Amino acid sequence: MTAARDAVFLDHASLDLGDLDLGPLQQCFSSLRCHPATAADEVAERLKGATVAISNKVVLDGATLAANPQLKLILVSATGTNNVDLAAAHAQGITVCNCQGYGTPSVAQHTLALLLALATRLCDYQQAVAAGQWAKASQFCLLDFPIVELEGKTLGLLGHGELGGAVARLAEAFGMRVLSGQIPGRPARADRLPLDELLPQVDALTLHCPLTEQTRHMLGARELALLKPSALVVNTARGGLIDEQALADALRSGHLGGAATDVLSVEPPVNGNPLLAADIPRLIITPHSAWGAVEARQRIVGQLAENAQAFFAGQPRRVVG
Repeated sequence: MTAARDAVFLDHASLDLGDLDLGPLQQCFSSLRCHPATAADEVAERLKGATVAISNKVVLDGATLAANPQLKLILVSATGTNNVDLAAAHAQGITVCNCQGYGTPSVAQHTLALLLALATRLCDYQQAVAAGQWAKASQFCLLDFPIVELEGKTLGLLGHGELGGAVARLAEAFGMRVLSGQIPGRPARADRLPLDELLPQVDALTLHCPLTEQTRHMLGARELALLKPSALVVNTARGGLIDEQALADALRSGHLGGAATDVLSVEPPVNGNPLLAADIPRLIITPHSAWGAVEARQRIVGQLAENAQAFFAGQPRRVVG
């Protein structure tokens, strides 16, 4: 007979690098089986006998759910639920809960770190020192790459939710003026500037909005051309928000002071990406790591446990769909 609280974590290595305390989660279930990763053809079999499925990115489609009618709860160890067939789950009476707001401090500091690295030309100077250029300098310092101060500059935000608000506060601490832009597909607001009005005004632009049909390629060649030639662009949201080929072209042409992204349109970029070309100047790419502080990942464990406990108490929280 299936135990009421048997759980399977299908891809726990995407969350736990051996540095987290899974105790709060383990205490929620009579048994918790953790698999570092699960291939598509292994999912249905591994879920047999389980009433709770935990997944970060492993796909739980209609066929998989139908093959496991005993499932009662799906816990997504992330905010996005595009890996779950929500309609099929609803039809089968399965509750789906996600995690929310866990990475705000981690992503906000990563956003500012990228912005600071661009403004100070940190990567260029690090590479110059490694190449021995400082040792060859004619004076005590090396100032081959122009540095700009953030104080007094204008930051444009696209996405002013919890994360955008956190970035705004950090930017203001550096003395920046913050403007918010209107997100395509959302109702107009008096405190949000239309994109064509926002872009020419900003010295830096950071993205914090979801990827939808309305926001896909929100920044294309036309929009990038509206930015100042010295403008800095930072994307820690979703890769598809920016036309990656257009961004590569803008950087190569010298129209942009620099760009940094923690996300690409396809991850991992196994088939390449226009932004991975070696000849693109003033570009920083990090591997979707902004969210990954140990504190942020431990918050996910806590929220998974909270979601499980609330479900078993008959008061589910963070329910999706």
